[in-house]
Amino acid sequence: MAGDTRQAVGRKAWIPYAFLAPYAVFASIYFVYPFLDSVGLAFYQTNGPRSRIFVGLDNFAYLASDDLFYSALINTTVFACASVLVQLPLSMGLALLLNSGLSKSKGFFRLILFSPNLVGQIFVGILFSVLFTPRYGLVNRGFQAVIGWGLEQQWLDEPKMAMPALILTSLWLWVGFNMVYFLAALQTVDKTLEEAARIDGANAWQVFFHVTLPSMRHVVVFVLIMSIIGSFQLFELPLAMFHETHGLGPENSAITLIMYLNRAAFELGDLGLGAAVGWFVTLVIMGVSLIQLRLTGALKE
Repeated sequence: MAGDTRQAVGRKAWIPYAFLAPYAVFASIYFVYPFLDSVGLAFYQTNGPRSRIFVGLDNFAYLASDDLFYSALINTTVFACASVLVQLPLSMGLALLLNSGLSKSKGFFRLILFSPNLVGQIFVGILFSVLFTPRYGLVNRGFQAVIGWGLEQQWLDEPKMAMPALILTSLWLWVGFNMVYFLAALQTVDKTLEEAARIDGANAWQVFFHVTLPSMRHVVVFVLIMSIIGSFQLFELPLAMFHETHGLGPENSAITLIMYLNRAAFELGDLGLGAAVGWFVTLVIMGVSLIQLRLTGALKE
């Protein structure tokens, strides 16, 4: 009897693998093979998908000597720093405000602040390309009404204003998105610990930095890393905002690393150089993420 049971179990053991087989096949075709092929492709110069010439490390040497690549790297780094130093504090501030109980319409404000992320970067880029229009654009009129400056400001036509325009647009797009993560984390903080700190004489800042923030550290680390990854993958937003220059901005002032990759691989046809840029971005993201995990102590855990 026991032998029959083992045989029946043995005959059914293949069933889970049968269900997993379609995923394994598609993952191999659309992920594993392209991943492995991109490793070797970074060491070739190509002229379209079929013509390959082995060049070793020449693609990486070219990147090290290309001024346009350095412009893309600087722009992407500036955008990433703005995401961390401006966007995330604003998201945290809004989360604290909604979590404080001061608002009677939390659900409404959550929806309003999160809704820009629902429409996509292309739509937002096209929308803000209109809002940044000189004289008649809502952004310039807003600055004119508040500080009496900016009515004739050429946001999208001046090299020095291209990156600030991109950063302002990203704030509207992603501040509410990150706020939702922080708000969810705030609602899991043990209120008794905060109350005990207040009884001991801690002020609001001390309670936040010594009790609240450490309690939601894992979410903060997650949002921080995802913001850096998203910043280094920036592509659709500048492409839509600066569509007249194919996403590069005036004098290449808005070019990002992924925009550079797209130009090298699909406009110039050198897929090998594009693969080299992709692996450079991957290594940068991995390095920055590991540093963040190390500094926050999450790597030890």
